[in-house]
Amino acid sequence: MHPPLTIHRHPMCAEIIEQFQKCHIDHPLGSFFGECTDLKLKLDKCFRQEKALKRKANFEESKKLKERLRAYRKENNETREEKSFA
Repeated sequence: MHPPLTIHRHPMCAEIIEQFQKCHIDHPLGSFFGECTDLKLKLDKCFRQEKALKRKANFEESKKLKERLRAYRKENNETREEKSFA
């Protein structure tokens, strides 16, 4: 199975998606007998690469957010300590 083949959601794989869809149109019965299998394998590989890039970007973004939160909490704790001593 593959995710919905919308080009706007998978810009990295747009060319392969178009070829895969064209293959299914050109070979409606042949697609059941492996006519489009090599394109399907390329598409799966492209989706895996795309997902790995998104995962890496999300991880980097989460590291930034965690660092901001850590700095905010540290600042907030220092402010509380100053108020409690005053």
